[in-house]
Amino acid sequence: MSYKVILNTNTDITPMVESISMRDALDQIAYQANVRLAVSSAKTLPDFTPGTPIRVSGVPFDGKDMLPLLNPGVIWEAESTNSGTKRISLTLYDRMIYLEKSEDEYLFPKDQTATQRLQKYAKDWGITIGKSVDTKIKLAKAVYRSQTIFSMLFADLKETAKSGGAMYHPRMTSRGLELFELGSNTKVYELDALIDVAQMRTLEGAVTKVKVLAAAESSNGKEVPSKILTVEEKGTKELGTLQKVISDDQVKTAKAAKKLAQSYLTGIQETFTVTAPDINIIRAGDAVMLSKMKLIVTSASHDLGDPGTMTLELATEASVKRRFYLD
Repeated sequence: MSYKVILNTNTDITPMVESISMRDALDQIAYQANVRLAVSSAKTLPDFTPGTPIRVSGVPFDGKDMLPLLNPGVIWEAESTNSGTKRISLTLYDRMIYLEKSEDEYLFPKDQTATQRLQKYAKDWGITIGKSVDTKIKLAKAVYRSQTIFSMLFADLKETAKSGGAMYHPRMTSRGLELFELGSNTKVYELDALIDVAQMRTLEGAVTKVKVLAAAESSNGKEVPSKILTVEEKGTKELGTLQKVISDDQVKTAKAAKKLAQSYLTGIQETFTVTAPDINIIRAGDAVMLSKMKLIVTSASHDLGDPGTMTLELATEASVKRRFYLD
């Protein structure tokens, strides 16, 4: 087989596997896998208790060696049925699921980076840090009240991107938890052997005019109109006026306001959905080539097999930033 599923440290359950599907997306933190097993003998049935460590590996279509796809993983849910043949359905996640499901409160001082805050989250929740990436941008003071760790982490990453830094997405690897810069994958696959491709173009979500306001102030106890730092527009004649108003306490100057406003200006929103032979190592955040366009994977669904298939949702870098990192 082109994949292996190992329970605990050394129990190979691959011969029991009927199907494996995996999903990764920019709007979720944990990589998810759904595994369906067929059990021929209950005598040698291993323990599938939720919380049990598990890992999934696969051979890329252009490679020979098994590579980790979901490792370290954990069984989150196990469901069994018996209608002649006993079948077990497992829902697996990588260990970042604990950051997605856990809540806490944090008070962070100003001038920390998203990297430093990630290290704090990981330490508190017993998650190993892998390769360290310096996000560089110094963040404002943050007061996070009773919310998921994922929402705090993603707020840090959004502020990094809004402040002129790169776009990052957290990934659990066999080395540990890491921040991956979107589009920075070394090998950029050309999607040419397509089974199906769909293109969507819409004005939904488009912005052609941006007004940036200073923080609201009052005079002698009375509310006064907010000071306008800048107004930027692009494409209003062709597409009409689709205005967004931004009030950001961290924007103090007209120069900073202009830069922020320009990052919001996006015209017609264009996305692609591609079905193709499976390249199982493609993850959300990777760059791929489609008809000579470099696009970012916003979600990736893999049906592993010989051969398998994948469905990718793709968008331009500007569209990804607008959709995931600015709103």
